[in-house]
Amino acid sequence: MAYGTAAAGAALAQAIKASGAIVRVAPRDFLAIVSRGTAPLVVTAIGGLFRKNYRYLAAYKALVFFTKSPEPLQLPGDAEVVAAEKIWIPS
Repeated sequence: MAYGTAAAGAALAQAIKASGAIVRVAPRDFLAIVSRGTAPLVVTAIGGLFRKNYRYLAAYKALVFFTKSPEPLQLPGDAEVVAAEKIWIPS
């Protein structure tokens, strides 16, 4: 039983290393960052267990930015949007 817990912990640590730096920001800051780029790529997903929320990922200057909002964000018109089934961010 303890081996399974240790293996799960090691797998989580490896997933965090593989994902690189993910920066959590407020929705308004996310929109400001996305607006800086030309034709930004934004990955979106709907999540939430008890309350629906909208999750967003975008890369800017070698960092990945993440935000979550109770309402859909108004993304720039030139943004390329990819809908994902799920966005999971290690905590």
